[in-house]
Amino acid sequence: MSNFKQQVAAITGAGSGMGRALAQALAQQGCHLAIADINQKGLSETVSSITDQAGDVSPVKLTTHIVDVADRQAMVQFAADVVEEHGKVNMIFNNAGVTVIDSVEHMSDENFEWLMGINFWGVVNGTRAFLPHLSQTEPCHIVNTSSIFGTIAVPGQSAYNASKFAVRGFTYALRMELAETHPLLGVSCVQPGGVKTNIVKDSRYLPSDNSAPTKEEVSAKFESLAGLTSSQAANQILRGVKKNKAQILVGKDAWLLALLERILPIGYMRLVAKGFSQQTANVKP
Repeated sequence: MSNFKQQVAAITGAGSGMGRALAQALAQQGCHLAIADINQKGLSETVSSITDQAGDVSPVKLTTHIVDVADRQAMVQFAADVVEEHGKVNMIFNNAGVTVIDSVEHMSDENFEWLMGINFWGVVNGTRAFLPHLSQTEPCHIVNTSSIFGTIAVPGQSAYNASKFAVRGFTYALRMELAETHPLLGVSCVQPGGVKTNIVKDSRYLPSDNSAPTKEEVSAKFESLAGLTSSQAANQILRGVKKNKAQILVGKDAWLLALLERILPIGYMRLVAKGFSQQTANVKP
């Protein structure tokens, strides 16, 4: 996909973070948008940010959709609504994501299932709902958001790791399948490193004991370590989509951690565990 002008992009998780930044960046390039989120307030703020940057006359069509990506039928309806309202769809950005910060031992089934429903099944639902429509349109592209935590595992993020590893495997298999049946349908797996979003602030986190850092402390530490703004991440993602990259690593930290895993596919765990232990110690009261 050489450019986005007059194309139609559907974006999940567009009420904040990278989803909002993707919508803003695509609108600036003349792309029509169907933005979805479960958060009405966040979606309204995204719309306002796009209309404010466009001025009195917006050159793009923008529709909003309240959707739970974990609901398969809701995603099927979302895809149908996009085509009905826009006449076509060229891209689906399966971007919605959440996290749970907890150990395997203590994590509740409810939290684990909640996360997998959004992070993994949301991607599957979005892909399968939009694929029949995309296969009738050229150019077209599926963009699934994994994470650099879909390449390396970290303590306290077992559920998140599981979902993002699954998204990466699912997306690469999809790319190989479609290369045979739909060679003009691009597929990319996005793997961001640290990006300044609300994912930690909005996470489900219960400290395991009185000595554990609070959610606010964990969020502040993540914010200080995140190397990119959402807008910077969105620009990197869109450059990767234009090149139809299979893997879009976002940020220097993502590149370095991917290289570390390649060099030390097992040995990296000791380094990561030590690093996370030190970070946790630094945010304790």
